[in-house]
Amino acid sequence: MLAVERLSKSFGGLRAVDGCSFEVQEGTITGLIGPNGAGKTTLFNLLTGFLRPDSGRATLEGQDITGLAPHHVFRRGVSRTFQIPRELGGMTVVENLMLVPTHQMGERMWNPLVRPRGVRRQEKEVRRLALEVLEFLDLRDLANDLAVTLSGGQKKLLELARTMMTNPRLILLDEPGAGVNRTLLKRLASAIRILCTEREMTFLLIEHDMDFVMRLCTPVIVMSEGRVLMAGDPAEVQRDPRVLDAYLGGQYVATDG
Repeated sequence: MLAVERLSKSFGGLRAVDGCSFEVQEGTITGLIGPNGAGKTTLFNLLTGFLRPDSGRATLEGQDITGLAPHHVFRRGVSRTFQIPRELGGMTVVENLMLVPTHQMGERMWNPLVRPRGVRRQEKEVRRLALEVLEFLDLRDLANDLAVTLSGGQKKLLELARTMMTNPRLILLDEPGAGVNRTLLKRLASAIRILCTEREMTFLLIEHDMDFVMRLCTPVIVMSEGRVLMAGDPAEVQRDPRVLDAYLGGQYVATDG
């Protein structure tokens, strides 16, 4: 689904992403791990148009998306979340979701005047979808609460909920487990699995919680110093001495049984 070919980005003398190449297969939950400063978030910003690469390219289902503006990447079926949730705190939870779908009739100033029934009908349908998404993520009871009042973990679920409002083909999750308690983390992992298997959404996620990654993701891509160090299934990653040296620090040395 996604092919990254020798993508590079420098900031002054710092080479944040250095000839990075890998593929994300359709229907997978692919993990992207590496130490702080490995270039993971910069890579996400390159893939979603928030930064332009110095060289290399990225293709989505064979179509070049290199350097496209974020809204054009979004319209190609790619959604993302951020390390720090970016909810609209002064709006309700359901309103945060209802803003996401594009080309809504009410966005054009004359439609509420000349086509009020059509605007109301579409808004009702968007609200129905938003409540359905919130129900799926066990956030339905919070629909009318201001988003700013949610806990850190609930805001991460809200971020995922917003990506679901467009039925994307590929979702990029930037540290979805950061600051999330274990109960909410299980809910988040379960939701990702269901979206992948039942709704055919493909995931690429950055995460530092190794238990979360190793239980959820196959394959796992390891970055170090802006480059792909290796890629493989969780068992291979845990056994690879390069990974242990660069990131895991021996924490996941495999044992028999």
